[in-house]
Amino acid sequence: MRALASPKTLVDQAYSTLLDAICDGTLSPGERLTQADVAKRLKVSRQPVHNALLVLKAQGFVRATGRCGLAVAPIDHQQFHSIYEFRSAIEPLAVRLAAARATPAAIAAGRALVAEGEAVARRKDIRGMIECDMNFHLFLYDLSGNSLIIDSMRLNWQHLRRTMGAVLQLEKISTRVWHEHSSIIDALSEHNIETAVARMEAHIVRAHADMSAFL
Repeated sequence: MRALASPKTLVDQAYSTLLDAICDGTLSPGERLTQADVAKRLKVSRQPVHNALLVLKAQGFVRATGRCGLAVAPIDHQQFHSIYEFRSAIEPLAVRLAAARATPAAIAAGRALVAEGEAVARRKDIRGMIECDMNFHLFLYDLSGNSLIIDSMRLNWQHLRRTMGAVLQLEKISTRVWHEHSSIIDALSEHNIETAVARMEAHIVRAHADMSAFL
């Protein structure tokens, strides 16, 4: 883990750094976390680490282990299935709402995200692939104009990051994902709302199957 620096508050930095380390596997499931050790590694006082760990515990990324101890939470298979069930309802809605705001500029931005994702997949940059995948879906949430979709899905994506890397390493899946993303943007550009919604529904179903096979 890296040492911290401004301009974010130390609590925000500690939270982000710990979250990234949990999601990318630097901190593995079951690994114990003490305020003193984490503070030493991040070169900060215990207080921001304490506050960051409280947030991570509330979000399910760490859990209590005995007296005052914390450890990285294991991957919760049922939680992943629940997230995908939620996604199967919320993401088609996001696409439907986004269709009304799919201006030429928005479509161009979507195509640029697809092109970036395809390029990263060709390089087999796993971290980049995860980030691009998240950015594409966050783009659609933002385009929907519905702040509840954005806020509710942002945290869910952090949980999904914990297993996405293993799945996206499979070339046939990483290639297919961006083909599906591209087809959604194509439908939006043609103002074919029902096709765009159907393609997103199918995309989530396949993603759920991929993740279920891995878990």
